Amino acid sequence: MNTLAVKVVKKTREADDIVSFEFASADGRPLPPFSAGSHIDVHVGQGLVRQYSLCNDPQDTHRYQIAVLKDPRSRGGSVAVHDTIAEGDVVQIGAPRNHFPLVPAGHYLLLAGGIGVTPILCMAERLARTGAAFDMHYCTRAPERTAFVARIAGSSFADRVRFHFDSEEGGRIDLQAVLDAAPPDTHVYVCGPGGFIDFVTAMARARGWPDERVHFEYFGAAPADTSGDRAFEVKIASSGAVYTIPADQPVTLALQRHGIDIMVSCEQGVCGTCVTRVLEGEPEHRDVYLTDEEKAANDQFTPCCSRARSACLVLDL
Repeated sequence: MNTLAVKVVKKTREADDIVSFEFASADGRPLPPFSAGSHIDVHVGQGLVRQYSLCNDPQDTHRYQIAVLKDPRSRGGSVAVHDTIAEGDVVQIGAPRNHFPLVPAGHYLLLAGGIGVTPILCMAERLARTGAAFDMHYCTRAPERTAFVARIAGSSFADRVRFHFDSEEGGRIDLQAVLDAAPPDTHVYVCGPGGFIDFVTAMARARGWPDERVHFEYFGAAPADTSGDRAFEVKIASSGAVYTIPADQPVTLALQRHGIDIMVSCEQGVCGTCVTRVLEGEPEHRDVYLTDEEKAANDQFTPCCSRARSACLVLDL
């Protein structure tokens, strides 16, 4: 995987348990351009690679900015970022990728839940710069856990942003009213914890919103029920070799032990890095990257987390 060396030029506490990092090119060259909704892979160390959305204005060519929530329930990435990466450090990152792009729309409704504000804020800055019509709602547990308040207050679009704090009486968002008030040509963009995204998407469907006008990005897949996992086989189309995938190992790890490397990044079925073509067999999809239509086609899967319903999968490797 190709990486870029960047220097941490600023580390800032943005809210309780949230810090932001500003990266600049280590060799002084312009950084690759990005679009609103993009993320980068950050190589945290000890084999950890995590994805973080870029939250600065896409007009910036000299810096990338991310914000990270320290989550003790995480798999170690956020804790390592908070505790081990300091100003002045040089870290490796991947070039920006965008699986959450803005599409043309007459109006945009931006919904951020907690740390999900990172791509949403980037989108707001882009839409404000281009003169697009939008409204933004930012939902958090409490003011002290709300990042970028001053930045939003000082922006050109501050009057388009509504804050919602769970800790305040009547502070929770009235999502039904917000959705019902949106103009008919509105597209919704939502990011945040899985429960928040599920709440928004379910409400949108209940209110008659077509799926193509509701866009979302998960930060992580919900833990799968592995109690019924069983071993299955994977056949490599190019060689005809057949390997057994143990019940307690992902496909990527099992194949790696046989010298077959599939590029991975998030290892949770979020980023799409490892998507592999399936020539025969039926996958058991456990990712949040592929669409429902792509999963139904059963011609690709994410071997970092997904498994097989059939006894064997033939992979285009």
